[in-house]
Amino acid sequence: MSQSGNAVNLETSMGYLIKEVSVALRIAMEEVLRPLGMSVTHYSCLELLAQRPGLSNSDLARGTFVTRQSMNVLLQALERDGFVTRPAGARVGRILPAQLTADGRAQLEKATVAVHSVELRMLNDLTDVERETAFRVLRQMVWSLQSCADVDGPVAEPI
Repeated sequence: MSQSGNAVNLETSMGYLIKEVSVALRIAMEEVLRPLGMSVTHYSCLELLAQRPGLSNSDLARGTFVTRQSMNVLLQALERDGFVTRPAGARVGRILPAQLTADGRAQLEKATVAVHSVELRMLNDLTDVERETAFRVLRQMVWSLQSCADVDGPVAEPI
């Protein structure tokens, strides 16, 4: 770690604090998902498919922040376990849109309860106004970073 005068002060670094929250949240989510035989990526994939049926491997990889290769391995496992179905062949190109099965929906329901309990614990000591403010500020941070980057565009509108 740098000891120069330009070093980041970890006690006041917003980026470091956000990363710390992100890691703590992921650890807490993994703890409640593990007894269900799931990981955060597994849960995120099922949640995305519930909200947007027919997403491709690439779409799911982007939405769960993993590589296409990692998502392909996960989708194969989800198919094998009966939680997801994909057509045997692609209608267009190589895209195999995924769909949740009834078993996948049942597993997602259990996982959603577990993940919701983690989020409630994380937000428990905040007032409603503090929760709304945190959400708005975090959305603004995402928008600010994405609107400055050369990406497909911002995820959220500015506040």
